[in-house]
Amino acid sequence: MIYICIPAHNEERTAGVLLWKIRQVMSEFQRDYLVLFLDDASTDRTFEVVSPYAQVLPLEIIRNDERTGYGASLERLLREAVGRCAYPRRDAVVTLQADFTDEPLAIPGLVKRIEGGADLVVAAQRPNGTKLPLAFRLVRRGLPWLERRYELPEQISDPLSGLRAYRVGLLKKAMNERADGRLVTHDRWAASLDLLLAVARHTSRMEEVESAIRYDRRARSSRLSLWQAARDYIGLLRQR
Repeated sequence: MIYICIPAHNEERTAGVLLWKIRQVMSEFQRDYLVLFLDDASTDRTFEVVSPYAQVLPLEIIRNDERTGYGASLERLLREAVGRCAYPRRDAVVTLQADFTDEPLAIPGLVKRIEGGADLVVAAQRPNGTKLPLAFRLVRRGLPWLERRYELPEQISDPLSGLRAYRVGLLKKAMNERADGRLVTHDRWAASLDLLLAVARHTSRMEEVESAIRYDRRARSSRLSLWQAARDYIGLLRQR
C-alpha cells in the first residue's frame, strides 16, 4: 500500500487538479494506494472541491477545525498512515504539497526505489526554467549555514524538498523513539528539514532522484515572506 499524504490550506484552485493527476499516474502505475488529504481549516472552497474526488479514487479527507500549520498537518498525516499500515516493512508513504508545485509524475520513481530496498527517497527539485520566489531563493542560499550546523545526510543534495517517499517502518521507528514528542517541530519549509533529521539516524539506505518543481503551476502567490524565511533560519540555528 502507498499512502499519499497531502496537507492543504486554501488550495481550491489546485487541489482538484492535483488529485486528478495523481489518479492518472496511479492508474498507470497499478499499485494499491490511499490518498490522505488534510484540509487545515481552509477558509475557501478546498473541501468542496476535493470531496467529489472520493467517488473516483481512494481518498480520505481529514479536516482541522483550527489551523495548525504545514508542519503539524504533515505530522498528523504521517501518524495517520503509520497507524493504518499493516505491513510497515513493505508499505510506503509519499508526501507532496497541494499547490501543485510538486510533480506527481515522480511518485512511481520514488516508490520503485522503496521497493528496491531504500528506506527514504528524496526528490531533488530543480526549477525547470521557472524562477523561484525570492524567499525560497533566500532559503536555499542559506543552506550551507544549516549544513554546518546540522549533520545532514551526504547522499541528499536537496534536504528542503518535501517530495519524498518513506518506508512506513522507518517512520514508525522514528515515532517510537520520540514517543512523547513530535517528529516535526518547525513549520513551513523548515518542517521538511525537521523530518529528514528525525528519520536519518534510522535509515539504512537513502537515495535521491531528480524532479522538477513547478512554481509556474501554482495558482497563488507564495505565502513565505522574507521575514518568515529569516525567522525560520534563526530558529533552526539557535536550536542546537
